[in-house]
Amino acid sequence: MNWIVVALSAYLILALANLLDKFLVDNIIKSSRAYAFAACILGASLFLAAPWFLSWPGWILFFWNILNGFIFATALWALYEALRRGEAARILVFVGGITPIFSIIFSLVFLKESFSLNQWSGIALISVGVALIVYLPAARSHLARIIRKLGMVQTAVKGGLGIALISALSYSVYFLSTKMAYEFQPFASAFIWTRLGAALFVLLFLLEKSSRQAIARFWHKSSPNKNKLLVVINQTLGASGFILQNYAIYLGSVVLVNALQGFQYAFLLVVSTILALSAPKLLKETFTIGIFIQKLSAVLLIIVGLFFIAK
Repeated sequence: MNWIVVALSAYLILALANLLDKFLVDNIIKSSRAYAFAACILGASLFLAAPWFLSWPGWILFFWNILNGFIFATALWALYEALRRGEAARILVFVGGITPIFSIIFSLVFLKESFSLNQWSGIALISVGVALIVYLPAARSHLARIIRKLGMVQTAVKGGLGIALISALSYSVYFLSTKMAYEFQPFASAFIWTRLGAALFVLLFLLEKSSRQAIARFWHKSSPNKNKLLVVINQTLGASGFILQNYAIYLGSVVLVNALQGFQYAFLLVVSTILALSAPKLLKETFTIGIFIQKLSAVLLIIVGLFFIAK
């Protein structure tokens, strides 16, 4: 299967999952550590597939996989904490825009990857498209409107972007190191081992009393079952997108797959624009020609960027 199709499918799924993440950390599990704990422990359920997909990689690769799981759990916790502190519209696009930049640097230094002129042009065009989305006026941004319509909190707390930077850096290191691990192991086996590493890492949260209490409150029998079900559904959705994203990295280039993350925001931008045109009362959108041109330019740049990458 073409890695581009796999990557685009992943980002369409992750677009919805990230919106639900914001809702959950604001309204259901307000502790980012408790939410990361739930996500990583649920992710360890992939071990049910161990008899069919898991193989012993040897001690060196085993510890490499576990370390990758630690890095992934750090990236996930930092993303949830940034979402809890900051405006989701800014945080999600910031992480998605910065991660490919780190990936380019790391890939050139450690993987010695080289890219054609067309691919560099595609990366540049997608990056500019994401930048245009970032600099949409906050109240007009596609994510902000959808999040506001869903009744999610938009109160910014100091430190959101700083923690988002940690998340982006961690994700970049994770994607690079798993790409290296995939060179020596079957995809499914390596991926499952990293889920074990992530689960082991979040167990450390139990050492802190406040985190332990937040985790216990959510899983306590008094917590509404519908809340637990929503977390499970969203984690299943997010896991599906993340598996596809990792598989795209397994098939292709870390840098190019991360560059396509711009489609996650372009997708939401297109959907919100269609809704605003067809049902203006739904998102309460008031168009100006300048904002419309900025949105259209961002989507076109990302689409053209994909064309260059795929050539």
